[in-house]
Amino acid sequence: MELYHGSNMIVKKPTIIIGDRFKDFGVGFYTTSYREQAVRWAHRVLSRSAGAGEYVNLYECDIEKAKRELKILEFPIADEAWLDFVVANRRGKPYNESYEIVIGPVADDSVYSAIKLYETGVYDLSETIKRLKTEELFNQILFHTERSLEYLKFIKAVNKE
Repeated sequence: MELYHGSNMIVKKPTIIIGDRFKDFGVGFYTTSYREQAVRWAHRVLSRSAGAGEYVNLYECDIEKAKRELKILEFPIADEAWLDFVVANRRGKPYNESYEIVIGPVADDSVYSAIKLYETGVYDLSETIKRLKTEELFNQILFHTERSLEYLKFIKAVNKE
């Protein structure tokens, strides 16, 4: 499976990234199977930090082998379990399970607006899920451990500038 990582640099050797803000699935190395999503991520990263450009890094991953050998949590759709997981991570509450890879939809800015309204009590669970179903959700694949990173093989990087 081809996976992409948007960045402000070429990332030949992925590492676990511990950022200064809380993300959907926690800390780790985020990838996607959608090139256009990685392009957006590269633009966002460059706008927040210094770098040489907007890079889309391409990797090959034997995801089927990883599913057999690693502990993976997968959310096929944005449902209640996914919402609870994302909200907990975005609040900085680490999850108790030791997942090595987490796969599921991205809570982008428009999706996150619905999540914020859910967190503040404006939307209930059913209204939030209904609104999430109307959004086009890209995926994200988080590599959460050093061991999981061994399943990524760098292919190339393309500068988007």
